[in-house]
Amino acid sequence: MQRNIAATTLSRDSRRRFRRPRRYRPLSSAAARDGTDINISDDVDSSCSSSSLSCPAPQNYCPERCASLLRFDRRHVLHPYSSMTDPAPTYPVQNAKGVHLTLMDGRTLVDGMSSWWAAVHGYRHPVLDRAAREQIEDSMSHVMFGGLTHRPAVELAAMLLRMVNGDTAPPPTPDDDSWLDDIDSQNGYHLTKAFFSDSGSVSVEVAMKMSIQYWHTLGRTRKTKFLSLRNGYHGDTFGAMSVCDPVNGMHSMFAGTLANQLFVDSPSGPLESDAAETLRQMESTLRERHDEVAAVVVEPIVQGAGGMKFYHPAVLKGARELCDEYDVLLIFDEIATGFGRTGALFAGWQGGGSYRPWSSLHDENGKDVDNNNIGDVKDAIVYPDILCLGKALTGGYTTLGATLTTDKLARGISEAGGVFMHGPTFMANPLACAVSLASVSLLMQSPWQERVRNVERSLIEHLSPLAELNSVVREVRVLGAIGVCELHEGLDRDSMIHVQRRLVEEGVWLRPFGKLMYTMPPFNCEDLEERHVKKIGEAMYEVASGL
Repeated sequence: MQRNIAATTLSRDSRRRFRRPRRYRPLSSAAARDGTDINISDDVDSSCSSSSLSCPAPQNYCPERCASLLRFDRRHVLHPYSSMTDPAPTYPVQNAKGVHLTLMDGRTLVDGMSSWWAAVHGYRHPVLDRAAREQIEDSMSHVMFGGLTHRPAVELAAMLLRMVNGDTAPPPTPDDDSWLDDIDSQNGYHLTKAFFSDSGSVSVEVAMKMSIQYWHTLGRTRKTKFLSLRNGYHGDTFGAMSVCDPVNGMHSMFAGTLANQLFVDSPSGPLESDAAETLRQMESTLRERHDEVAAVVVEPIVQGAGGMKFYHPAVLKGARELCDEYDVLLIFDEIATGFGRTGALFAGWQGGGSYRPWSSLHDENGKDVDNNNIGDVKDAIVYPDILCLGKALTGGYTTLGATLTTDKLARGISEAGGVFMHGPTFMANPLACAVSLASVSLLMQSPWQERVRNVERSLIEHLSPLAELNSVVREVRVLGAIGVCELHEGLDRDSMIHVQRRLVEEGVWLRPFGKLMYTMPPFNCEDLEERHVKKIGEAMYEVASGL
């Protein structure tokens, strides 16, 4: 009987022995490149074929129908960060449940990605399913937010404002409205306003517009630039792209059209001593150009798509002090890290005993992660002026972003009669808000902290052997429910396709990019067990061994 990971305590002496790795040949660089007919049959065979199944195909499985779907998908449907004429193979999903994705041909994969950080409770959770169903059947799926409001948006805003201000008491009962008045009377709350938008990327756009409009209204019209960390990633919309790394990021081709922002080096490592140079550069830049800078924008503790790098909370504390000194706003982009992923409810709360990253470069023998005092972080909270949320906000069910800010900004923009100039069509979508409210409540009522630490132990246990492959692997690092294997060399397109295929053959869904194979399993899913994390680690080892 497998133990649920929420109750599992792993032994450092229980290292598993890997199978002898299978070598594989890289895909031929001569792979066909002649438009719509390129490799369609090969890709369909690998993505949708019962010939290599280790389990019987579903009774209603039709290979011809699956192949037809994939052919149309390849020719006409565009996917994220993919060629428009020669896309990489895709794998058709029939359904998802708990920690598993089931492909149309019957293959079942352990989901190690939580659908890009979002599905923290796993898939088809009955609480979230019920919330979505009841909202549609008993109320409405959507109504415009201009001039109208509704209970899901109001209650979600109240829940988020409680949480981000350090009030993590259990949610009230559904029929108890007194808590709304209680929140309104809280003079100690720092973040007091909530703006709901379409996605995480748009929430960053909203934060940037708030910052510029705030200073413009105050007559300080030169304060239009933003200061960010190199290796950062904040989204794919134009404003968000401008504060991503301009050289090493994914948007360098747009450099001539994006606004020119200011950047300082990100910390060289996860230790407190690694933060000093970043803060020195930040202080120097703000001292010289604070009259131009509207806000500093950072991903707290974890730089996501820019390289999955961890850095010490001292950077956040120092940034807050510098922003106060030079009269600059501070924006935290917690779209990827919010709602428990790093071991703290929000990464801006990391401090004291909460921040304990593990790295093969610093501790090759692993580390015993202590569960004590991980919730006692209220005194360590660094508050931004604007906080951006997304991804796990809805538990991965639908798209929604939130931008939270202060009375100070609200008064600056509107005290003289101004209005904030942003209003999406699907702002505060009732269905998304209802599911988000259920997801946040579910998280707060669960032993999520214990679960994150158990996942962290398991990731260290089963990813640390990758460091033995030191000719291929540069570093293995873990923080909370994030596990990263960084390679010495980046994977080219053909190698990436083969790595993806091999991971699927090993029964695991991961989405490598650049030099990284990484995993972010659905840490708050009741079905997640140690064997699932072990399978992810073994698959990563097996594939990396063949590089």
